Amino acid sequence: MVDLMNSAPAADSGLGRVNPAVKILLGALLTLAFLLSADWLTATIGLAGLLTVMTTNRINPWEIAVRLWPVFLAALFSGWATAILAAKTGQSLLHVGPLLITSDSLSLGVAIALRGGALAMISVLLLLTTDAREIGDSLAQTFRLPARFVLSAVAAFRLVGIVIAEWETLAAARRARGLGTDRSVLSRVTGFGSQSFALIVQALRRASRLAITMEARGFGAGPRTWVHRPSYSWRDGVALCLGLAIPILAIGASLLLGTYRFFH
Repeated sequence: MVDLMNSAPAADSGLGRVNPAVKILLGALLTLAFLLSADWLTATIGLAGLLTVMTTNRINPWEIAVRLWPVFLAALFSGWATAILAAKTGQSLLHVGPLLITSDSLSLGVAIALRGGALAMISVLLLLTTDAREIGDSLAQTFRLPARFVLSAVAAFRLVGIVIAEWETLAAARRARGLGTDRSVLSRVTGFGSQSFALIVQALRRASRLAITMEARGFGAGPRTWVHRPSYSWRDGVALCLGLAIPILAIGASLLLGTYRFFH
């Protein structure tokens, strides 16, 4: 799969040998379970379980956090915004002018931030341990999705690593031109904005070229055949049971301790 980090060890790990259809199903179920939960204990246990899965599959969580820091920073900002805007119930913890944070709003903000991190981990595990071709085979032959959608999804998966590499190239080019040497907050914000805009332009150009190329080669023009057939083994059953154990334990512990909060 894409080289978000060094993905070869992860692809050869136990999770890498699991059928992609099982991982897609697990990812959807885990995502749904965390999206419907809004308490800090469920998110904490779920995140701890996902971190355990990452380390046992030879993926360094710290390297992932450094490489994908904008995603986790967005999770922190969403938690902070939730703590500020949530209903002000419970004990008052901070009250400065119009800013009021209570125990309940802070608890909800922490839960949202942790939940965002858990959702990001689910996607990272799927990307690092699954080849794009295998995902396409599962989507087409197991889930019976249209060929045009499957081929588009496979192309998108393969472009993830290219986009990340282009971001680093743009950052290196800015440093080579002497841009971004100013460490002030304003300089970093403006630099991030201009670099993001350049990346969007490159991504749109690449997507246009890829779409024209795929149309010229007849992708999505009619029924297609598939070379590889997905195979299933005992690993898939074990992975399904262990994967489902994470949300079951997380939600069960929250219900047992009375901290569970349904998101609505």
